[in-house]
Amino acid sequence: MVSTTGNESPVRSGSPVATAMAILRCFTAQHPVLGVVDIAEQVGLHKSSVSRMLPTLESEGLVERDPYSQKYRLSLGLLQVAGSLLSDLDIRRAAAPVLAEVTEATEETSSLLLWDGDGAATVEQVPSRRAVKHAVELGTRYQTPASSSVRIFLRELSGEARAAALERLGTDEEALAALSRDDDERCAVNDGLTVPDEVGVAAAVRDHRGDLVGALLIAAPRYRVDRERLAELCEACAEAAAGITARLGGSAAPPA
Repeated sequence: MVSTTGNESPVRSGSPVATAMAILRCFTAQHPVLGVVDIAEQVGLHKSSVSRMLPTLESEGLVERDPYSQKYRLSLGLLQVAGSLLSDLDIRRAAAPVLAEVTEATEETSSLLLWDGDGAATVEQVPSRRAVKHAVELGTRYQTPASSSVRIFLRELSGEARAAALERLGTDEEALAALSRDDDERCAVNDGLTVPDEVGVAAAVRDHRGDLVGALLIAAPRYRVDRERLAELCEACAEAAAGITARLGGSAAPPA
């Protein structure tokens, strides 16, 4: 049973563990410092209950209190709890359930690609169940800027690194801009640019530092992708990439 008053982080049971987790989830990048009243409103509990829990979390090194404002923030003690997970975090493992979900939702093939300096390599894939589909073998590399996944990585580069990559791929800024005409800040689009009967949309996957670590690609036969469907696939791709990013502890927005 969920206890809530319409707030974002309701306590899902009456257990102390559930209460503690609900409190910890209140702290975000947008709201890193919170008072007792702020937390109580979010978790749907009386402020006295929150006041009793916070000293326990503080004693365990999970939160810390500012001596002047008396408000709380997350403590570095959380890193000790998460350290073993962070050290063993595998982007393929993080991506696998998200790929399965987005393939199920869109009925099209989804893939995770990593950049190896010269191209985007397919390291994980969930093929569509439909008879006609676009799927490749793991390890397949894309080395043309017409590929949406390649452009996701290219647009993150700057300066000499960008110039060198463009030269290796046999293109220039003018040609890249022409290929990017259907792209937006969330997705890159390959609408028949590489193979006339295929469409691919790609979005960035980031880690907990905000660094680009991969690209999520959704590929489909072009005959069943009109402009409305293309917009749907772009939205699904961006949301799925954000989902993997979240599983890696990151934010979907690129670093400032």
